[in-house]
Amino acid sequence: MQSHDTFPSTDIPHAPAAQRPGRNEAEAALVEHYPRLVRLAHLILPPALGRHRRVLAAHALVQKSLSSAAPSRLADAAAGPTVPAQRGEPGPVLAWLRQHVVSAALRAAGRPRWSLGRTPFPTVLGLRLFPGAGGDDELVLESTLATVTPEVRAAFALRVLEGLTAQSSALLLAAAGVSAPEEVLRVAERIRSTVGRDAESLLHGAEFDPCTVQARPTDLLRRHHRTRLTALAAAVLLAASTTAVLALRPEPSARPAPSSPATALAAASARAADPGLLLRTPADRWSDTARVDLTQWPARGAGTGDTALLTRALTAWAQVTGDRSGDRTGVRLTVTPDTPASPPAAPARLLFAGPVDGSAVVLLHDGERIIRYAEPLGGRGEAAVGEPAVGEPAVELARADDADVTTGAAVALSRTPRGVRFLLAPWIDESAVRDLRRPDVPAQRLAVSEFGVTDPVPQAPNDCGRVPALQVRSSTRIVEDHSFLLADLGELSPTHLTWTPAPGTGAPARQPREATSAAGLAAWARSACALQELRGTGVRAVNRWEFAQQTLPERAGRATWTCTRAESWDGRGRVAVAWEGPDARSRPVTVPGPAPEDTAACSRFGQHLLAGTYWTAPSGARYYLAAGSRAVTTITARGAVSATVRGPVLAVRANTTGSVRLTGTVPGSGSGSGSGSGELRGWGEGETDPGGS
Repeated sequence: MQSHDTFPSTDIPHAPAAQRPGRNEAEAALVEHYPRLVRLAHLILPPALGRHRRVLAAHALVQKSLSSAAPSRLADAAAGPTVPAQRGEPGPVLAWLRQHVVSAALRAAGRPRWSLGRTPFPTVLGLRLFPGAGGDDELVLESTLATVTPEVRAAFALRVLEGLTAQSSALLLAAAGVSAPEEVLRVAERIRSTVGRDAESLLHGAEFDPCTVQARPTDLLRRHHRTRLTALAAAVLLAASTTAVLALRPEPSARPAPSSPATALAAASARAADPGLLLRTPADRWSDTARVDLTQWPARGAGTGDTALLTRALTAWAQVTGDRSGDRTGVRLTVTPDTPASPPAAPARLLFAGPVDGSAVVLLHDGERIIRYAEPLGGRGEAAVGEPAVGEPAVELARADDADVTTGAAVALSRTPRGVRFLLAPWIDESAVRDLRRPDVPAQRLAVSEFGVTDPVPQAPNDCGRVPALQVRSSTRIVEDHSFLLADLGELSPTHLTWTPAPGTGAPARQPREATSAAGLAAWARSACALQELRGTGVRAVNRWEFAQQTLPERAGRATWTCTRAESWDGRGRVAVAWEGPDARSRPVTVPGPAPEDTAACSRFGQHLLAGTYWTAPSGARYYLAAGSRAVTTITARGAVSATVRGPVLAVRANTTGSVRLTGTVPGSGSGSGSGSGELRGWGEGETDPGGS
């Protein structure tokens, strides 16, 4: 079943201009297909008209097309008896109306100062009308179409919105006066290929629907002054006994045309600060889309209809990020590392609004960031850890671009001595809390409110006695049997924890996997305490890679070499290499070496690693140990220790503890044939350069 303004593809011959339909036929077809014709005119008209005038102009152009139809008596007499077309079936009358609307819209777009005064209907006084705000994709498409000519917009609309073939579109454009229809069609096709298969659904969205509009008052003070001036002018004219016509524009210009960047920025900021334009995702869209991220979160909470609260949140965000001369706004701003601290530039998406732990909280998403606004509720509630003092609102910004099923699964709403409450994604079916330090202890089920807000999750103490983490499971409506771990590192988005198991004999290379298995939990039990060092550093995900295992000398057991990579939202990563002894209760020993914050090491683009360190056996003997990732075939040590071995591990007796330079050989590095070799720098005692192929 189709909605009233969604239409099938039509490709029919266009009636010549001389074969005008009768007004009765034209009116019947216009009423039936009115939404699609108005949408077509609205898409062609220039955005410079302003949203209000553009909506009225689209309606006016379509309605005025009736005046070009032939008088019904003449048309009926010339046509003779015919079989009427079935309702909803495209016919020559619709084709004639479409061609007339396209021609009129292109002529109107060609007049920079085209006025609605030339078209006397419809007229709206005292109100401004504009379509509802669409999603992020609709806004991007609208911005793209605003940069091209009206002819290209017309070609794009005919091909995508109307579903015409390229040949029929070219004929219609030529009839509408376009001098080079093939060229504009090529430009339109490039835009269509860039947008992809969603182009048609985007054009049928709220951003491009001038028949479903919102209403706001005009400038009331300006209108009051204009009314008084009009009355005064009328009195003067009557006293002078002269006759005059006072022509007023239907819409007084409340702002100059966005001809300069400053004006355009001011207009965008005013639009972004309007709570009525906040984007709201339908509640069940997440279950029927291939894009499962923060854009699919519905607006939840008891305060989603509280316009005053939403206004304060948007105003605080704009003021605190726009104040460059010090904190004069009374709002505290917190920005996670590498997050732009810029004011809103477009309407954001509302994720949550309502009371949480004694504060009124508003959670927004602008496509790249999460914005959290909090204000105390009358000074009541618990004193939140890290929250503003009583009476002091706060705004927190954090990056969230490219968030997915896991990194977009939860957002922190509040922090109190009792713990952290999270707002869970709508696709999370189960949630529990577990202690990473105790992998054998089952996870404890976590209660969740009707709005998706969890009970408090305890925070990790400073002594690392326990390390709480969220263990959640996605709904089977999007993926089967997918559970994963999230660790709170003091930011809005918890960090996704994964692990890469040690290589097995003859086993293929393994990619990072979820750490919810028994082996994964046991692995993270040893690395959990290192997470506290990453608090507040803007970490998106942490992967523990067990890149080698080594049998220790003197039958002392088996050691594991690990590389833990903490990746930020912009793709940069910091790594830490560690050595773990056979005792599962012992903590990892960090291998001395550099700690760069922008490296590909230990990622899919830096899969070769070599590390070494000194070790004292239970007998008291001193050894130098080294290990490489699976592709390393030879290890050479020079310096305080001199040795060369074939294979990925090295263990030699050492009488000193001086600096050692490690190099390794990786077959086929750089050649792709397997016959060449490449050298790999080591990570170890006295070294300053991490491994890399």
